[in-house]
Amino acid sequence: MQQNRPLRALLLTTALLLVVSVAFLYSVSRPHPRYAHSQILHPPALSQVESSGSALTAEALMEGAVAGGRARGGGFGSSPAPSAPRPMPRSPSGGGYYPTPIPGPVFVPIPDYGYRPSPTVVVPVGGGGFDLGFVFILAIVGFALLPVVLNYVRAGSSGNSTAAPAGSTRELYNDIVTVSQIQIGLLAGARDLQRDLNALAQQANWGNQESLSELLRETVLALLRSPEYWTHVRATSQTVQSREAGSRLFEQLSLAERSKLSAETLVNIGGRVRQQATSQPLDSDPAAYIVVTLLVGTADDRPLFGEIRSTEALAAALRRLGSLPPSYLLIYELLWAPQDESSSLSRDELVASYPDLMQI
Repeated sequence: MQQNRPLRALLLTTALLLVVSVAFLYSVSRPHPRYAHSQILHPPALSQVESSGSALTAEALMEGAVAGGRARGGGFGSSPAPSAPRPMPRSPSGGGYYPTPIPGPVFVPIPDYGYRPSPTVVVPVGGGGFDLGFVFILAIVGFALLPVVLNYVRAGSSGNSTAAPAGSTRELYNDIVTVSQIQIGLLAGARDLQRDLNALAQQANWGNQESLSELLRETVLALLRSPEYWTHVRATSQTVQSREAGSRLFEQLSLAERSKLSAETLVNIGGRVRQQATSQPLDSDPAAYIVVTLLVGTADDRPLFGEIRSTEALAAALRRLGSLPPSYLLIYELLWAPQDESSSLSRDELVASYPDLMQI
């Protein structure tokens, strides 16, 4: 009986560790309270986007037909990979690459006084070559590593479907994206804004990610410099759980806006510029308008802004877009109508083509 006591103690300890491990596994498998009530919006169905445009009659569409401009760069693609490690240094002689030398062990000579340690003999406990102490130590080490392994598995399995903390590396690299749209109606007196947008669209750096971020900031600055011309606004910011869903939502919103134009007289897609002459009549209506639409897709796991009902909220949302880091900006599309600096939209055309705009 006394010989079986170590074995029974080991079995009891192992059973206790298993119970604690199961309880810990249950606790980490439950949804985190921080994300239990996170609201992740799904993209609307294509029929909903199409139905918003079907409310316009054929006569209203003919009245609201106007030529506009369009510029676009970037794309959703796949989840970006973490930055690659730095290349290894090259040898001074011009040969191949070699790794950075790592200091080796330092050997300290020990004087020999003629003493030799006796060999250590390990006697197994319990007989039969079964080392209970080794098994006990192995169980303790496994239990200590269990939380680390479970947390790693949990992070890997939920990294692509759970909102990450704002500004974290996981937020940048997971599949959750946000599609945001800001549409602003301005008085036609903002002719400088039309000229600025035409100049921005004619630049060839819409295919570069850093330059794309700079173009977004320049667009935001041009709008922020003309607050006295703001009359109407419409803004949405929706978060979806995958880049594929984000791409579909982005294209739906883009097609809905492009369908309101009779022609695209200035187009820049990824740095390739196409321009054609316009035949718009000269503007004679003092209450005429210009509509500018900013459509962006970002790596944010949460909407960038809420509902906008005032000029202060619009300015804050524009500043939010202008402060986006280049690494977060995935795609950006700019649309404005009319594109010709000598033309504008009448009030009837504004109501017919952009019925969702709200006056501010």
